[in-house]
Amino acid sequence: MTRQREVILEEIRKLDCHPTADAIYEAVRKRLPRISMGTVYRNLDILASCGMIRKLEPDFPQMHFDCNTKEHYHVTCIKCGKIEDAHLETVKDSVEHLESAMGSLTKFGIFGHRLEFLGICAECRAKGETLPVADPVSDADAAEGDPEQGVQGGVVRSEISKG
Repeated sequence: MTRQREVILEEIRKLDCHPTADAIYEAVRKRLPRISMGTVYRNLDILASCGMIRKLEPDFPQMHFDCNTKEHYHVTCIKCGKIEDAHLETVKDSVEHLESAMGSLTKFGIFGHRLEFLGICAECRAKGETLPVADPVSDADAAEGDPEQGVQGGVVRSEISKG
């Protein structure tokens, strides 16, 4: 492993969060002042493809990374994009049962799953951010399964999360 890659991995582990590439770059530059953003991005991709870190792809412009590569869940703030681990005990048999059932219900060969909880973080709530208001018309159409109104690709457009 190259020195640059080692430093990047060490800095991700030190950050104890789900940092963006920009945050990782800033941390790495303190130790390697001449490193470029492009080098950091390339090494993050390599570390992710080797399974040493996990690339998180939330519905926000910036990619986040996680040094915890074990199966676990996340909670994402819908206002600022902050990601935290959702500390849930997973019962292996129930997860395997769910994946097996999904494989039986679809024509997919299921090999894993992702679960992301959505909400508003404490910092955003302190700033007065609130939950999105549900659209009763869209929710009614979604309940009836109207593909033109409330559901897109199997996902209800108006999501309500408890913060």
